[in-house]
Amino acid sequence: MTDPDTTLLKEFSIDISQLANQFRSESEKNQLQMIPHLASAGEEGLNVLSDFLSSLQGAPVSLVKGKVYQTLYQVKSSKTQDFLQIHFPTGVVPLESDRQIDYRLLQQLLAEGDFQTADSLTRQKLCELAGVAAVSRKWLYFTEVEQFPSTDLHTINSLWWVHSEGKFGFSVQRKIWLSVGQDFPKLWPKINWKNGNNWTQYPNEFIWDLSAPVGHLPLLNQLRGVRVAASLYTHPVWQEKGW
Repeated sequence: MTDPDTTLLKEFSIDISQLANQFRSESEKNQLQMIPHLASAGEEGLNVLSDFLSSLQGAPVSLVKGKVYQTLYQVKSSKTQDFLQIHFPTGVVPLESDRQIDYRLLQQLLAEGDFQTADSLTRQKLCELAGVAAVSRKWLYFTEVEQFPSTDLHTINSLWWVHSEGKFGFSVQRKIWLSVGQDFPKLWPKINWKNGNNWTQYPNEFIWDLSAPVGHLPLLNQLRGVRVAASLYTHPVWQEKGW
């Protein structure tokens, strides 16, 4: 006589196996939707995600790769943490910098989904890129932005893009800006930085999760004018890195 528990375990194993095969063959859009379902399937589902992520070692950064990493990172089990520490100790985005700037904390905050703290740290890192004077004043001149290394802008943007399912990042804002004819007054309401004649008030009126409009984060101090944003959106990095 078959043990009912054994039968259930076999059926569950088959279902997980089928789900794993389906996951690997689906489009990126469908994979992103399937990740939470696999994560909610317990240890077997997490094993599928871990195996999938392991198979992507050395592969280019993608939204699915970032979402799987982020999902495992947020589980906080000893098994997933050990796996990530061994195979992806600094995340899935190469933390490259021409100015020897440490982006590990920014990576961790974005992996946690702590977008508000990550936003503040991003401004700090941009000031570090600009130099000691910018760090002291805590804001940027557009001429400083023009001198930013492409490597560092690419790293910062990739971290935001990868850990937001492609919703956030300077490259995302730039594409919207280009779509409205490089017209900043048209850009601000599209990314919810302005409503009518009123600027969105920091921090309470901004949206610090993925329910925000596309391009909503990270923030720039638009109250100082558009020259910093214009310098950022016209920086050579976007052509150089294929954004």
